[in-house]
Amino acid sequence: MDYGTYRGIYTIIVLVVFVGIIWWAYSKQSKKRFDNAANSILDDSDVEKKNSRKKEQQVHRD
Repeated sequence: MDYGTYRGIYTIIVLVVFVGIIWWAYSKQSKKRFDNAANSILDDSDVEKKNSRKKEQQVHRD
């Protein structure tokens, strides 16, 4: 096997990995998880809970 054959095999492996990543990224199973991650930054409920806990702790200290 010469250098050209190794390059060809490497190219096929990289192509298969690339297609696998694209398939995984656009699969319906991953869509829900990706949507949740994308919207998590806009979800203020966690921040509000933390702030209310801090306020309660400050009231109890005073």
